[in-house]
This record gives sequence, structure tokens and C-alpha cells, in this order.
Amino acid sequence: MPFVPHTRDDVREMLADIGAENIESLFGDIPAELRIERLEGVPEGLTEQAVTRLMRERAGRDCATLSFLGAGAYEHHIPAAVWEIATRGEYYSAYTPYQAEASQGTLQLIWEYQSMLSALTGLDVSNASLYDGASALAEAALMALRIKRKDKTRKILIPAALNPRYKAVLETLCAPQDTRFHEIPFDACTGRMDEAALAAAPEAAAMIVAQPNFFGVIEDTDRLERFARERGLLLIAAANATSMALLTPPGEWGEAGADIACGEGQPLGVPLSSGGPYFGFMTCHKKHVRQMPGRIVGRSHDEAGRPGFVLTLQAREQHIRRSKATSNICTNQGLAVTAATIYMSLLGPAGLRQVAAASHARTHELTERLEALGCKRRFEGPYYHEAAIRLDRRAGDLLEALLADHAIVGGFDLGRVVPELADSVLVCATETKTAKDIERYATALEAVLSEPARAEA
Repeated sequence: MPFVPHTRDDVREMLADIGAENIESLFGDIPAELRIERLEGVPEGLTEQAVTRLMRERAGRDCATLSFLGAGAYEHHIPAAVWEIATRGEYYSAYTPYQAEASQGTLQLIWEYQSMLSALTGLDVSNASLYDGASALAEAALMALRIKRKDKTRKILIPAALNPRYKAVLETLCAPQDTRFHEIPFDACTGRMDEAALAAAPEAAAMIVAQPNFFGVIEDTDRLERFARERGLLLIAAANATSMALLTPPGEWGEAGADIACGEGQPLGVPLSSGGPYFGFMTCHKKHVRQMPGRIVGRSHDEAGRPGFVLTLQAREQHIRRSKATSNICTNQGLAVTAATIYMSLLGPAGLRQVAAASHARTHELTERLEALGCKRRFEGPYYHEAAIRLDRRAGDLLEALLADHAIVGGFDLGRVVPELADSVLVCATETKTAKDIERYATALEAVLSEPARAEA
């Protein structure tokens, strides 16, 4: 937004209106010992010309890298119209409304978003989004425990092959609320949740299933849904947003589907942006809606029969007694949700399915090309648009060489989160990658592999 500074007359009039002598008096409540007269060690300001030259020199150091990194955030093509529309003044500060008199335009957009997410996940109800995928999963876990509050246990089964950042947020947000997690290891051969470990799992209130999991492996969700029903567990799906256009959506898993679905909405029209801002999504069966955090917008009619949009449910502490609130969610990632709604509207179901299918195809082309070099897939299970590749050395060393010598971000070092997979790299290819990109990666990898492995410290 443009910055229009105040004139001396403006400042004088405003101070007079509030009865202040000068600007300094506005900070009178701050003790003198806490106030800083000047910033030590900060150099004198540069001229506009000098700053422009400095920034151009620094920009010149950047080089275009080819990225095959996924691990929770994914590079997809975003039509130019998405952000041209989303950054218009009407949308630019489109936060979740607090009061019922929020604008009809904002309410309609959220209603459209919720309708699309419900269709995408195959579940009845969507809220107005959450901070990100990790916090959405934590909120889903707490929601499940509220639904199962009569159970004696507050334990939740989680897969070892869950995004490690999601695990960390689960612990941070849920552990202080007397929540315990039991981790189900992955099968070393398939990469899926281990069947024997599942059978021996302790009593729990709910189970989380990542689809696909952190290794890109597609879980047998029908089998897991059946297991959850037999054990009386609520089923929480942590799903990749784009994959649901191609894979069976959570609401259709097995006979009854997942109870709650959540995940990261970034693939739906939000750029990588060095890690944010992103947004989380959450949907559930209608019977659980009273325990869903956040807000829900509905479509109704006024006395004259004209259609309109209203805040149907807003069960948070601002509106009801704190002890009865489901969450203290204060805002959603409104601008990112606006972009996602526009993105899904432009692509439609068929377009989103094409993106998912192309991403799946590109990753299979990549893994087949790497296997031709002698690399092997770490897991035999089916995979979506990521795959773990086993190397003949530490993945971290190889990735450093690919970036330094070939300007290629070669993937995610799995040894960072699973020590026994230190020789494996998680690679991802979406519809943005071409046959030429894949060949460039393979050629660079072959060159790095031909060099002797660095001696370990």
C-alpha cells in the first residue's frame, strides 16, 4: 500500500485532539531505563542510489535453481489470474470475520471455499481454515479427544512416517493437554504402517493416517479404516490437498470414511514463499460439527427471499464461555484461502485431477530415470508424487554437491529425520517439471555419483 506521511499540521491537530503536548509524551508510560536513545552499531543510512546499487549486486548473486524438493510444500503452476484477483483491494485483507455483520462478499468466498473443500475431501462440513497443515492436524487430534471424551484413554495412534514437523506441532499443542501419542512404525519393505505393530497397538481414542505418508507412499486406507472401526477408533486423515483429486478422498475410505480430514492447503494456488504464509484445511462428518474449531459460513435467505450468507457456527471463546469453546482460533489465513478458492474455481475438478495425474506421472518418470543409473527405491509400496531413493553414500553430502555444482535442489535428506535412512533422499516432481528437467537432474546426479564419496567425519 502507498505510504502517505503526515504533515506537521496533521500531527499538531491530532495531538491537540487527544490532549497530548508532543509525540514524546505518547511514550511516557515506558520507563526511562527501557528506552533506547539511539541504536548502536547501525551504520548511517545510504542514499537511494547506493541502496539500489547494493540490492542489484546482491540480486545478481542469486541463480535459478531447479528444485525436486517436496517434503510438505510443493511447487505447482499457479495461473496468473489467481493472484491478480486475490491481491485486489477487495480481498487483500480478507481475514475471517469476527462479527455476523461481516461483508457478504467475504462470507460468500468462505462459503465457496468450504463447499469446494467438502467436495474434495468427501466429507460433509468444512471450517474457514486454520493456520497451517501442522496446526490443523493438532486441532483435529484435540477435536477427536473431545468427541471421545467419555473414553478412559487420551492416547492417539500416529504413524512414524508422518511429516516430522507435524509430529513436533502435535507434541507442542497437544501434550500440555494431557494427550499421549503412540507411534506405529513403518514397514521397512513397503514404507506403509506396519501391520503387526498395528495389531499390537494399545487402546486409543483415535488414529491418524497420512495419505500419502511422508515418504510419498500410498497407504491402504480401506484396511486402516476397517482396523479403526474394529477397534472403536476415530479416524483422522492427514491428506495431501492435490492428491485427493486422484486418490480416494478420506470421506470414502472403507465403509464409513475418515471422521476428520485435514492437511496443508499450500498446493492449492499458494506459492512456496520460503515457507509461508500457508493455510490449513479441516473437514468432518456433520455429526461431529459441534466439536469442530473455527467458524462455518452458511447460505440462507432473508425475509424477502433473497439469498445471503451468514456465520452459521462460531464456537470459539470470543462468542461463548471460554470453558465451552472448542478452540481459541482467532483468524484464518484469509488471503491464502482467497487464492486457493480462485485456484480451485479456475481449474475445476477435471483440471485439479490433471494436475494430480501429471505430478504422479512426472515422479514416476524421475524415479525410473534414477533407477537406470543404479539407484534403488527405498520402499516397494505404491507412491504418489514423492519417492525415497537409496544412494551409495550419505544423502546430505550428495545434495550439497548437487546444489553447489549444478544448481539443483535434489530433494530432502531423510537422514535428518530418520537416522537409518541417511543414505536416502526424498525426491518430488510435480506438473512443473519437464522431461528436460528430469534429464538435467539425472545427468547431474550421475556426475556426482561418479565422484568418490566424501569420507565421513
